[in-house]
Amino acid sequence: MVKISGIERKSLAEKAGILSGDELVSINDNEICDVLDYRFYLTEKKLRLLIHRDGKELFFDIKKPQYDDIGLEFETYLMDEKHTCTNKCVFCFIDQNPEGMRKMCYFKDDDSRMSFFYGNYVTLTNMKEAEVDRLIKMRISPINISVHTTNPDLRCKMLNNRFAGDVLRYMDKFREGGIAMNCQIVLCKGLNDGKELERTLDDLAQLFPSVESIAVVPSGLTKYREGLYPLEDFSKEDAREVIHLVNSKRREFEEKTGHTIVQCSDEWYIKAGLELPDEDYYDGYPQLDNGVGLIKSMENEILMRIGELKEEGFKLEKPRCLSSVTGEAAYPFISAMAKKLMEEFEGLTFNVYECKNDFFGHTVNVAGLLVGEDLYNRLKDEDLGEELLIPHVMLRHEGDLFLDNTDVDELAERLNISIYPIPASDGFCFVDSVLGI
Repeated sequence: MVKISGIERKSLAEKAGILSGDELVSINDNEICDVLDYRFYLTEKKLRLLIHRDGKELFFDIKKPQYDDIGLEFETYLMDEKHTCTNKCVFCFIDQNPEGMRKMCYFKDDDSRMSFFYGNYVTLTNMKEAEVDRLIKMRISPINISVHTTNPDLRCKMLNNRFAGDVLRYMDKFREGGIAMNCQIVLCKGLNDGKELERTLDDLAQLFPSVESIAVVPSGLTKYREGLYPLEDFSKEDAREVIHLVNSKRREFEEKTGHTIVQCSDEWYIKAGLELPDEDYYDGYPQLDNGVGLIKSMENEILMRIGELKEEGFKLEKPRCLSSVTGEAAYPFISAMAKKLMEEFEGLTFNVYECKNDFFGHTVNVAGLLVGEDLYNRLKDEDLGEELLIPHVMLRHEGDLFLDNTDVDELAERLNISIYPIPASDGFCFVDSVLGI
């Protein structure tokens, strides 16, 4: 049962007589607990809604086109509270956050509904048999799963949850139910790498084609690990070993299935000091949001957009000078693209600045975890030109605050520059923003 917070004007719900403050109990005798129930059962053409109002049960019949909405509004998009994580993973990044950040920076979500709507990864430890059956019944696919290891005992140790090994059997149920799965392995040195990684990849490959993709990503370590499990960062040599192992498994899987299935995130190649693979390596970029193929995808889009503009005869109407800032990981790529743009478009001056992460520590090198104070200290003495472009992933969803609570307008005032957040991985938008289109 969920509370209705509002009724859209002139909607079917308003015409039927449903009121704000009513509680929705069921649709066509199916209990409604959250947004998945609601959206799934709302697709019928004939609806009978059971409503609680002032202690009374009321029924409302509505006829509509199959996929039309009826105009009910709820307090949250999930129609429920987010499910928080019950694990204590040895590599959890949130446990490595310093004090004084926004409240939401300390919230750990492990919610299968967020996996479906936003691509979040879930460990399955929050799920019961009934939830698994519901997802299969509703054809919620794909499910994004944080596997880490298929060794049950090791998974219990890594997630600090005695049920973490047993719930892996849900993956067999998803396969039997025809649900696709994308898998993530956060690799921790000395724990789930080496032979354990081989075992995990072999086990997941047995679930192909239900397991559509597997991303191997390194654990992120900040300087705030006092009292936490002693983890080491991967060295250049370690990264090369991981790439070698994963790529040997790719070849093996391709021989057996015709598909490579598993991919290393870009960060492994950056750590290893190796050139990124060609586009074919990424199999259509199924794990782009996991940092797998992000740089190659963006490079292709940038070069494609430059080609389009050159073909159209685009020229700057007047000289343009601006800057951008990024983390150590992306700096070589972004600066190379800046050089390419300046070569192609006369009158463009585009400076890219590399910023170290003093807030979290220098082991953290991605742009999305840079904070306002670090940007200020890095840029305060630089000539930034007319405007400063920053990746929008540095800011919260509302686009106003960095992780250290610095307001983007406040930073702009301190640096005396207009700041424009742009999509972090959209090469077309990157080019247009740099050129002022």
